[in-house]
Amino acid sequence: MKPHNVCILGATGSIGDSTLDVIARNAGRFRVVALAAHRNVEKLADQCARFGARLAVIADPSLEGELQAALRARGADSEVLSGPAGLLHAAGMEEIDIVMAAIVGAAGLEPAFRAAQRGKRILLANKESLVIAGEVFMAEARRNDARILPVDSEHNAIFQSLPAGFEQGLDGAGVERIILTASGGPFLELAASELGRVTPAQACKHPNWDMGRKISVDSATLMNKGLEVIEARWLFNARPDQIEVLIHPQSIVHSMVSYRDGSILAQMGTPDMRTPIAHALAWPERIDAGVERLDLARMNDLEFRQPDLERFPCLGLAFEAMRRGDSAPAALNAANEVAVEYFLEGRLGFDRIPQLVAAVMDRVAIVPLTGLEDVLEQDRTARRIAQEHAVTLQ
Repeated sequence: MKPHNVCILGATGSIGDSTLDVIARNAGRFRVVALAAHRNVEKLADQCARFGARLAVIADPSLEGELQAALRARGADSEVLSGPAGLLHAAGMEEIDIVMAAIVGAAGLEPAFRAAQRGKRILLANKESLVIAGEVFMAEARRNDARILPVDSEHNAIFQSLPAGFEQGLDGAGVERIILTASGGPFLELAASELGRVTPAQACKHPNWDMGRKISVDSATLMNKGLEVIEARWLFNARPDQIEVLIHPQSIVHSMVSYRDGSILAQMGTPDMRTPIAHALAWPERIDAGVERLDLARMNDLEFRQPDLERFPCLGLAFEAMRRGDSAPAALNAANEVAVEYFLEGRLGFDRIPQLVAAVMDRVAIVPLTGLEDVLEQDRTARRIAQEHAVTLQ
């Protein structure tokens, strides 16, 4: 069988690490052609040397020379590109079959969009692409026969639990609703009065998952689940009233689909991102992911509860943005990215994150989005307003 040629955008992050681990366990099925990273030169050079990547892309152009030297020191002959143009080139290379889109935040939108334009199989770990440009992105994918397979554990679980043909509408597929589960993050039981004293180190210590700093903070505020709600709306052609969130602290049931006949189908497994990555890489086949097997005999305590939107208002803000539609999700995401950046830098309190997001959504005009440039302009506008307003909350 001819191997699939793979490009990994965000290769040095946790998703990139897990993707390369799955590929290494399935020798001969995949060929790593292009790897891209933000600033981690040494790790990117190590990965290129180990997997024989033909192309290495560093997002920060000032590091291009350093990457070239690091590759030479390892005996790797990868071509080196940098900056946005390099990322777009990697995502659209003719020989690439599969693009793992794992760049964090809105920065990952344009490379993922290029992959959609070129009709690639897109393993989507960058939820922001659909949060801020859902209708535009999905239309481009349909136009070019690009296949989008979700890598977020929750969306991958839903994808596995839905019937064929769901893309034509959940009602016609007999689906009542899709149920996203959320661990609740590290502050699920913390008193609301204590949230203002939360530190970045505490917020980045997730109880179940090993994730990057930004997504860990989003998980702690439940904004991550809110972004996933908006992503699900576009991935599964769902109406806002067909999406529900339940807190499930054990992170064993990754999400569920509720059907008209009363059935609920769920996908379960240990909390390890290699499972959804392996599923998406090999779909519709199944391959070894290297994960620990779930011991059902020890699953004595699977808990589900409604989210507390008063203590975690970010989730409610995301539902509101989804219902408002047009550019509202783009404003939500931009404001949140600014707020999380400021929190991690010690310039904004944890409890001020939802306050900043709400303020930006109140101030930004919501307009229709007809193309990628509209999306990017709304993102820029919301970021500017968020940066201006953040001064009043510090």
